[in-house]
Amino acid sequence: MDETSKNQRVMVALDVQGREEALVLAKALQGSGCWLKVGLELYAYTGPAMIQELKALGFPIFLDLKLHDIPTTVERAIRGFVQCGVDMINVHCSGGYDMMARAAHAVREAGSTLERVPKVIGVTVLTSMSEDQFRQEMGVERKLQEHVVELAKLAEKAGLDGVVASAREAREIRRSTESGFLIVTPGIRPTWSEAQDQSRVLTPHEALEAGSSYLVVGRPITRAEDPRQALEKLWVR
Repeated sequence: MDETSKNQRVMVALDVQGREEALVLAKALQGSGCWLKVGLELYAYTGPAMIQELKALGFPIFLDLKLHDIPTTVERAIRGFVQCGVDMINVHCSGGYDMMARAAHAVREAGSTLERVPKVIGVTVLTSMSEDQFRQEMGVERKLQEHVVELAKLAEKAGLDGVVASAREAREIRRSTESGFLIVTPGIRPTWSEAQDQSRVLTPHEALEAGSSYLVVGRPITRAEDPRQALEKLWVR
């Protein structure tokens, strides 16, 4: 796989607080082939207008708001987000089967008039959470990996296109779902980067080998002196 193809599987997390900073980063990465991820932090400061500006620069956009509410609220909200022109959006798997199924239906119905229907994926367990935290703080009896895999199977049954999960669970998810099921992996840290507030991390090469479809990378790129160079350096073993 050449560098451009690899970059097409990278989602750079624009976790910044303003439009100008986001645009500086986007312009530095323009033409590289990567996606941009707009999360809750940037969306809170800029709203849907930011999505339009980033799309105009040629980027596919993953809107990472992790919707989690009663099924009707999620269904209605997600229709509006689809009209913003996003290429991928997510909900929390812990919202349950009905919420996920209605979200999937709403995305496909609202997106049917667009050039391309967005993908909708489900968040399993946040990659900032460790095994000990999961068992002790959340009070879940089964092991974290088992829980993640079961949520992924439920998401697939509900009609979602994939899930957000750590690369540490990707291999087992890949074995338990259909081949086209997407696995979007946060917590990616190249060999030259610190783990920071992520607990379940792997390098880019390890994540791809484990079966991840897309890799979400934030600070190793966005806080680099030269973000474009950091993106290219991502693949150095």
